[in-house]
Amino acid sequence: MKGIKNLTEGPILRQLFMLAMPIMATSFIQMAYSLTDMAWVGRLGSEAVAAIGSVGLLTWMTTSLALLNKVGAEVSVGQAIGMRNERDARNFATHNVTLSLVISLIWALALFIFATPIIGMYELKPHIAGNAINYLRIVSSAFPFVFMGATFTGIFNAAGRSKIPFTINSIGLVINMILDPLFIFLFDWETEGAALATWIAQACVLGLFIYQLKAKKILWDNFCFFGKLKREYTAKIIKIGLPVATLNALFAFVNMFLGRTASTVGGHIGLMAMTTSGQIEAITWNTSQGFSTALSAFVAQNYAAGKITRIMKALKSTLFMTLIFGTCCSLLFIFCGNNIFAIFVPEKEAYEAGGLALRIDGYSQLFMMLEIVIQGIFYGMGRTIPPAIISITCNYLRIPMAFLLVSLGWGLAGIWWTICFTSILKGVIILIWFLIIKKNTLDKKALEEKILLTIK
Repeated sequence: MKGIKNLTEGPILRQLFMLAMPIMATSFIQMAYSLTDMAWVGRLGSEAVAAIGSVGLLTWMTTSLALLNKVGAEVSVGQAIGMRNERDARNFATHNVTLSLVISLIWALALFIFATPIIGMYELKPHIAGNAINYLRIVSSAFPFVFMGATFTGIFNAAGRSKIPFTINSIGLVINMILDPLFIFLFDWETEGAALATWIAQACVLGLFIYQLKAKKILWDNFCFFGKLKREYTAKIIKIGLPVATLNALFAFVNMFLGRTASTVGGHIGLMAMTTSGQIEAITWNTSQGFSTALSAFVAQNYAAGKITRIMKALKSTLFMTLIFGTCCSLLFIFCGNNIFAIFVPEKEAYEAGGLALRIDGYSQLFMMLEIVIQGIFYGMGRTIPPAIISITCNYLRIPMAFLLVSLGWGLAGIWWTICFTSILKGVIILIWFLIIKKNTLDKKALEEKILLTIK
């Protein structure tokens, strides 16, 4: 198949590394959009950061919903490639793009219309809420670009061409970094300027993806972007992607609730500390997501091809890299929390509150990375429900736990410890669940594979 890399043969570690690095870099770039906005807007003060932070939780919800078609594309297209079925690979790609457009338009319209009551759930001063509403309406109109960009990223990842999303998103980031200071300070558009810069950057990213597929014909000749949805393809995509999107969307919802609690307890400082520390923590999250996505694409092809031994070797290598990086991030957050936070919001009250959040969160980083990496194995096998069960259960545990700790007088620290404890719990549970599946399924299939190779 044109432009598609075969991951069922060749050196495992090299393939994982070459696949994961661009994916991680792409994730960092996507994270950098928000961090760039935060860094520039932080110079306007903590109130401006709080306004963007309140919308940042909705942006998180948006990227969570977009995972339906990103993961749907990575697994469905990847498995079709593994089975050498070009027709299904093309059809799955087209269906994911079509679904992504429909869902994104509905979501963007809803946020634009209901921006005022949505922002109204936070305990914000009227002028901060007004800035947040204007920012949300501009950003929400760009959400179809975000959805479509995520879907195209999934398609290219499934084909083993992860460098292309990295390059395209790098260009988008550069555009955003150039436009942010121009719009915020030179044109004096403040938070609305940051929103407009992001809008233009995301539109450019989508245009470049379309150019790669339509003009350069990277993967297929005459690729059809949109088509009539057929049940056999749509049902499989939803089966694969919906649990992932649901668990991440519910995760975002829980964090919106925690954000409201933080704003009630600590005002705009509390909301700012939670949202900004979450953006900084995304350094760890996006790294593990890069490993997970690479593992998912690798597993999808090899699982469909019946090469279980390659999957187990890939898992060992990935977990080793996760252990090293997770430990480093934990130490960095625990010992340098205040200093890291001050880079983005230099106000003393802000970086002291945010630094505490990072220090407490530091204890859970390794477990969080473990959870996300093992998710990649489940997704590649098409088993997206177990991670969803674990994530939904533990994330919703955060609501009563936060209530309890805040009522006991822990203040904002109670919210940070809630997030830390439940992250550790998720990592432990998914590891145990995977070990059970490994014993009951993967080990048996690996044995069968060895017997067949011996016979041959």
